[in-house]
Amino acid sequence: MSQTIASLMNREVTQVGPDDTLQAVEAKLVAKGLSWVPVVDASGVVMGVISSADLLRAHAEGKTAPKVSAWQLCTYKPVTVHPDATLAEVARLMTEGNIHHVVVAEGPNLKGVVSSLDFVRTFVV
Repeated sequence: MSQTIASLMNREVTQVGPDDTLQAVEAKLVAKGLSWVPVVDASGVVMGVISSADLLRAHAEGKTAPKVSAWQLCTYKPVTVHPDATLAEVARLMTEGNIHHVVVAEGPNLKGVVSSLDFVRTFVV
């Protein structure tokens, strides 16, 4: 597992803006078949991530789509790794933090994303 995370990450990243509504975020996730998405500000910096669990929580709390923005839903300061991080390092971060999603960035520049499912796919022949 000395291979880098850059070899596993998804480079085509669907993202949402901080002012996108809950409804817009849900529509994007459904349209793309995703379970999470980074929230990126106007300068391209990742502010946080929104997962399907965050959306379920918002609905359970009675938050309504037109009144709730992505910045109100997201988990701030997501786990972020450099593209040169090894698969083993990232897997350890994910298991220790009990997280399923990691942002790959060089400084403030978003380079890709990785989910636990991406790791599972490495074992499918």
